[in-house]
Amino acid sequence: MRLVLKVYRWIIENELVTVGLLFVIAFGTWSLVSIADEVLEGDSRAIDGRILMSMRTAGDPSDPIGPSWFEETARDVTALGSFAALMIFSAAMVGYMYFAKQPWIALFVVVAVLSGTAVSSVMKLRFNRPRPELVPHETRIYTKSFPSGHSSMSSLVYLTLGAVMSRAERRRKAKVFLLAVAVFLLLIVGVSRVYLGVHWPTDVMAGWLFGMTWAAASWLVFRYLQRRYRLRVQSQPGPSQ
Repeated sequence: MRLVLKVYRWIIENELVTVGLLFVIAFGTWSLVSIADEVLEGDSRAIDGRILMSMRTAGDPSDPIGPSWFEETARDVTALGSFAALMIFSAAMVGYMYFAKQPWIALFVVVAVLSGTAVSSVMKLRFNRPRPELVPHETRIYTKSFPSGHSSMSSLVYLTLGAVMSRAERRRKAKVFLLAVAVFLLLIVGVSRVYLGVHWPTDVMAGWLFGMTWAAASWLVFRYLQRRYRLRVQSQPGPSQ
């Protein structure tokens, strides 16, 4: 009994985050495989179609619901998940970490983002799912549909950057805020892809799951390397007492 309590206390004090990350990886992998299986068998077609058409004006599939300014806003939002935007954000963080004399964190961000991009691209080629044909596409597309690249990479990049920034924060509220912003951004990017008719909802769900899982796995490696080599993360000072 004493040993059990000792292990429990050790997990709570030191490894609760690790346990949480392992849970996210397991859940994300299982959910992604389940969705992929449904897509390959064609079982997701009906629900995909209903959700996609619910975002269109009744009787006119070519017209997304809402005023014209809202449609234009959706195009602006979806650009937050574009390759160019995400690489700019990542490069800015890498540059900041480098000049903050934490080059190993900069290297971690580079490896996590580039490896995730490569795996996401390979998945698109392997699944080779066509884009939705029920509605006109409201923005240009060049690749296949599953999983959504915008959803995958916005999840991976924003969660990774949010985690890195929150790691340097001592204030709990600031940590929560940074991660909440990351989650908000990946959600609106994913929804915008369905609203603009360029992705099935299951494409976006799979993208979210992939990005979340890859970010969690990357962060798990981050924590291991930090402890293994005693790498230091500079914390931002908290508010004065």
